Amino acid sequence: MAVSTSTLASSLASLSFSSQIYDKPHTLSFSRSKPLLPSSVVTTPRQVVVASSAVAAPSSVDLETTNLMKYVKSRLPGGFAAQTIFGTGRRKCAIARVVLQEGTGKVIINYRDAKEYLQGNPLWLQYVKFPLVALGYESSYDVFVKAEGGGLSGQAQAISLGIARALLKVSESHRGPLRKEGLLTRDSRVVERKKVGLKKARKAPQFSKR
Repeated sequence: MAVSTSTLASSLASLSFSSQIYDKPHTLSFSRSKPLLPSSVVTTPRQVVVASSAVAAPSSVDLETTNLMKYVKSRLPGGFAAQTIFGTGRRKCAIARVVLQEGTGKVIINYRDAKEYLQGNPLWLQYVKFPLVALGYESSYDVFVKAEGGGLSGQAQAISLGIARALLKVSESHRGPLRKEGLLTRDSRVVERKKVGLKKARKAPQFSKR
C-alpha cells in the first residue's frame, strides 16, 4: 500500500522528542554484597539421630507360647518320636501326632493350649476330649499334639483318632469301649473332586433349551 508523504509528515510532527541532552549516559548500578568471610559463617550444630536400640517387649502370647514350648520339651525328652504312648490320627488332609503322659488332663496342641488353639469351639473341644471321657481318663493323662494340614475341624477329629489309638498302647482292654463308640474308625470321607463342565463335583449349570 502506498503511503503519501503528507501522511508521514503529519505522523512525525505528532511525535514529541525531549530536547534535554545528558552529558553522561545512564548506567545501571547494582549494590554488591560483601563477600562472606569464613569467620562470619554461622554454623548450625548437626543434629545426630541415634536409632534406639530398645526392642519392643514380647507380648504375653509370645511368652506363653515360649513357656509352653519349654514345658513340652521338659515333659517329652527326646521329642515326640522317643515316646512310648503315642498315636497318629488322620482326617481329610489333617494329620495329628499324639503323645499321652500321666498328668492332670492338660491338652497342648502345637505348643498352645487346646482351648486357645481351637478358638474355644465347644464341638472341636468335645472331639478332642471324647476318647478320654469315654474311658474316664479326662483328668488322668496329659495330651501333647503336633497337628498339621487341613482346617481346625479336621485337625480336631484327627486328634480324637490319635488319642484313641494311643489309649490302645496303654491297655488292649480299651479296644472294646473305644470300638463301641466308633472312635477307632478312620473317617475316610473327603471332598469329591470337581468335574469338567460342572460347577462343582455334581452341580451342573442351569439348563437352557435354546
